Amino acid sequence: MTVLYFVRHAHADYSEDEYRRPLSLKGIKNVERVTSLFNDQRIDAVYSSPYKRAIQTVQGIAKYHDVPIQIVDALKERQLANGAIENFQEALQRVWEELSFAWAGGESNQQAMARAVQSLQTIILSHPHDSIVIGTHGNIMVLMMQSFDSQYDYVFWQTLSMPDIYRLSFRELTLLEVERVWQKG
Repeated sequence: MTVLYFVRHAHADYSEDEYRRPLSLKGIKNVERVTSLFNDQRIDAVYSSPYKRAIQTVQGIAKYHDVPIQIVDALKERQLANGAIENFQEALQRVWEELSFAWAGGESNQQAMARAVQSLQTIILSHPHDSIVIGTHGNIMVLMMQSFDSQYDYVFWQTLSMPDIYRLSFRELTLLEVERVWQKG
């Protein structure tokens, strides 16, 4: 069985530079608590989106367990649009309602899910008996979860916190169980 922990990044300071956007001071404080949750767990591998906030959120876990962070570009957050969106919530809701719809310069849910799930499946199959951590983002995490179970949708996404942790158990590519391990309270 593969045990996969999705670790949604902690709170980040806003910046238009998605790749270099760092955690806020509040986010950095939450990372210490996130890291300590994994101290008594066996962690065999750590993967992350290339975005700084995702990497920063799982760095302590990787260091504690003496494993490198493997960066996977396909795990980056979905691009909603090219440039600023006037009403983020409405724009996001639209792409969840129409799976093939994409804003100008952005990815549809279908496109984002396809690129991320392909990499996720490779990771799962590469670790048939391991416990792995993936530093991720809200939208792309829920899209990956939805590819295995349709209950994970826009409404579910709205319940997420920063950070948030979900434990998923797989037998090969069959999802067996999902458990919320921790959320910022």
